[in-house]
Amino acid sequence: MRTTLDLPEALLTEAMKVSQKRTKTAVIVDALEAYVRRNRIQGLKKYRGKVCLELDMDTLRKRS
Repeated sequence: MRTTLDLPEALLTEAMKVSQKRTKTAVIVDALEAYVRRNRIQGLKKYRGKVCLELDMDTLRKRS
């Protein structure tokens, strides 16, 4: 999908250097993927300590 963006050139150039991506598109896609991943993790963190899992590791590993 083509989209026109007005991005700070210095920020985009720095992002290309630190990420070692060769194209502006690759830098933006990488940043969007990281943003989505980070937000999904934040969404899962709200369940920390609220889900009861009674797992027996020996049973899971098929040990007796």
